[in-house]
Formats: sequence, structure tokens, C-alpha cells
Amino acid sequence: MYKETIFDDDKLHEECGVFGIYNNNDAAALTALGLHALQHRGQESAGIVAFDGENFNIHKGLGLVDKVFRKPEIMKQLNGSIAIGHNRYSTTGEPSIRNVQPIYADLAFGGFALAHNGNLTNANTLRSKLVERGALFQCTSDTEVIIHMMALSVHKDPVERLIDALRSIKGAYSLIACAESMMIGVRDPHGIRPLILGKLGKSYILASESCALDIIGAEYIRDIEPGELVVINEKGIISQKPFENKNGRFCIFEYIYFARPDSMMEGKSVYEMRKSIGAYLAKESPVENADIVVPVPDSGVPAAIGYSQESGIPFELGIIRNHYVGRTFIQPTDGIRHLGVKMKHNANKKYIEGKKVVLVDDSIVRGTTSRKIVDMVREAGAKEVHVRISSPPTKYSCFYGIDTPSSKELMAYKFDTDEICKQIGADSLAYISVNSLYKATGEKERNQDNPHYCDACFTGDYPVDLTDYNNNKIDEKITVLCEKEAS
Repeated sequence: MYKETIFDDDKLHEECGVFGIYNNNDAAALTALGLHALQHRGQESAGIVAFDGENFNIHKGLGLVDKVFRKPEIMKQLNGSIAIGHNRYSTTGEPSIRNVQPIYADLAFGGFALAHNGNLTNANTLRSKLVERGALFQCTSDTEVIIHMMALSVHKDPVERLIDALRSIKGAYSLIACAESMMIGVRDPHGIRPLILGKLGKSYILASESCALDIIGAEYIRDIEPGELVVINEKGIISQKPFENKNGRFCIFEYIYFARPDSMMEGKSVYEMRKSIGAYLAKESPVENADIVVPVPDSGVPAAIGYSQESGIPFELGIIRNHYVGRTFIQPTDGIRHLGVKMKHNANKKYIEGKKVVLVDDSIVRGTTSRKIVDMVREAGAKEVHVRISSPPTKYSCFYGIDTPSSKELMAYKFDTDEICKQIGADSLAYISVNSLYKATGEKERNQDNPHYCDACFTGDYPVDLTDYNNNKIDEKITVLCEKEAS
């Protein structure tokens, strides 16, 4: 079931981050740095596979990147000029070492390592068929299905085997793979999950976000296109589009919350997108005679700046976040459990007392944290608290690589905006509309017949068939990502 923290964490979570580098003598060390920059995409495990021309050298562990790769002797063992790495956020039970990626297997052509960001919507269906044929699975990750499909392919070349396997796969995926003397990157035909290409001297890099390039001083070249597969070897970069052409449906929640604000995605600054969303929110849902705009840190800050600039209402850090509290700091008794949110956030009373506050956050999931934040601001002396959310109401589960509660657990699925406002104790509540969200990203509005983004968590418009869910291979009470440990 869904894992709650002592802070009653009420955010959606990305599943993982991927990073790979080709042709660099410090490949493993640079990969560890890249994973560190992508730590926000997965905090529960990390792994690196490096290839030295003969052997695949592997290290994986549970915990943050700096813990897993802290010891110098570990990095010394990861020899090779090619390395790929993975951060993971698990969604059920305790994190398991057997599910830590990259996954490695010895196939007919040789060694193969694979790191996956996303979720496969027909993995359980394929897995059942593979098990019936005698396949022996070593972990519960959907990523392993790709490996087994590759093993059954009649092709000899590893790239052709991967293409063959992916033609049977449905879902969202950005993959980085390493076969002998080559690195491979591929995005699903809709391009739901991000993957970018960079360069450092003569070395090529693949990563989930451009912030992973910045940390090592690499140059951003471009995004890997939806449905594109690139092979990086001694000849350079070979690009192909081996899959059926689909409309691009990049995950719009990357702009709202998931990506680091200093990243570029699809050629756009995430920070600028969030400020723009806040500005459109201010146009659409103003608060008359408000005194201050306060973000729920850290994710609400850029949108709150945009709201403030558009409305002319002063921006203040009315809530301060404690950045030094881990996910498992203490297990409080029932008597002090209600103090959990104050370990993470504290009201800046001097700037709130007696004020009419516009409180800006990126989303409301279950509403538990929103209630506590509103209460905390009121206790600090706010005269009024008006909540503004920089995403539309989150009504539907994500099946494409995001840790989401079932629809029945989502507050906006159960209640309308007026009822949610009452439940969180605000004086008013407004979400940005879907059309204004699209306008904030540079679109005219949402094209109903051909939307530019995946916005299924708001609209229920799923771009990829939910095979496992429709075949009742997913428990309806929980999402596909909570049912199993997904990559």
C-alpha cells in the first residue's frame, strides 16, 4: 500500500531518473554526479553499471546517491569509459535490492544493462505469458519484462532485439541501455517521460533532465524525440525512428512540479513555465485586496512569484521549509504526530500576522497536508487564507511512471472545489484551468482532438492503452504503481 511518511507527504512522486555517458575515463564518477543532480526523481535507491571493454562492473544500493557511492573503493571498482545509472523511488513495501536498477543480464549477444524511467501498462499481461513459457523473473520491476522479451527475439543485434521487444510494449518509457561498446537511448512513441542528449568534450550523455548536464559542465544538445532511438558508439550518434508515429504527449506535470526548476525540457525553461503558470493563475483567479502572496516551499515558489508579479501583490516567504529533515527521522508517538508538518514547514509569523494571504501550491492530492498548512498559517495570525493551486484538480491516477493514489483517494475525484475548500479550511480555493495551463506553456489552448501534453491525471484522457488495468490485472483500489514495485 502507499507509503506515508511522518510528514504525511501529500505530493505526487516521480519514479526515477536516468543518466548515461559514453567515451569518458571518469564515466562512473560523472554518472554519480549526474544522479546526484537527479536525486529529486528518486530517493530510495541508486545503481551504476560501467563497461570497461571486457567486463560490466556493477554497484547498487539502497538510499541516496551519496550514501550508495560514498566509499572511494566503490568508485574505483566501476572501471570503464561507458556508464549508465539510475535513481529509484519505490511505491510499495520496503525498498528491495533486487529491484534496484540498472538491470543487468547476459543475453545471447553478450552483456546488457538497462535503466528505465516510466511505467509499462501491459507489463503484467506480458509477464503472465512469459512465466507460462518458463521465464524466471528475478525481481518485481516491470523493466525486467523488456529483458525477457529481448531474450526471446530472433534478431542477433542488441539494438534490433531491443526494438523487437519494445514493439510489444505499451506504456511510458525513457530508457538508457549499455551493450558492449555502445550506449542506447530511446523514448516511447508519445514521449511521455523526458530524455535529453548532451555532450562533454568528446563524450556523449543521455539524462532525464538538463540539470544533470550542468553539474558536470556538459552542453545541452537537444531532447531525444518521441519514438526516437539513438545508438552512440565509435561512429558517433546514429538516430532512427523504428516505431509507429504517434502524437507527442509529454507529461505536463514535469512543468508543474516534477522537474527541477533549473532544467530545460522540450526546449523550455521549467522555471519560466512555472512563473507563467502562476501569472495565468493570477489572471484567472485573483484575490481582491490581498496583502501578500506566500508559496508553499519549495515547489510552490516559482508559481507564487509569477502570481505576485502579475497581480502586483507583494511576494513574501511566509512559510520556511526545513531542508534537513529526512524521510525517516523519527517515528513519533500518536500524541505528537500532528507536529510532523511543522518539522518540515514553519510559518514566518511576522509576515503573516493580520494579513490577507494568497497561499500558492502546486497541487492538492489527498488534501491532508493542505489542511495542516492552512491551519498553520491561521495559527500564525493570518486574517484570511486564500489557496491558489498551479495545476488543475488531480482527479485520476497516473499509469505512466508517477506514484499516484487511486482515483478514489484523490480529493478532487471525490469532492468539488467548494467542498475541498471547506475541508482544507481555506477562505477560498481556485485551481488553474486546463486551458490556462496550456496557454502558460505557450499553447493557444488544449486541442481536444490532439492535445500536446499528457494531462490524464486532470482529464482522464489516457494516451496509451491501460492493458493491465482493463484486463483486471491491477487491483482497482490502488494504482499500477502501488500494486507492484515499478521502475
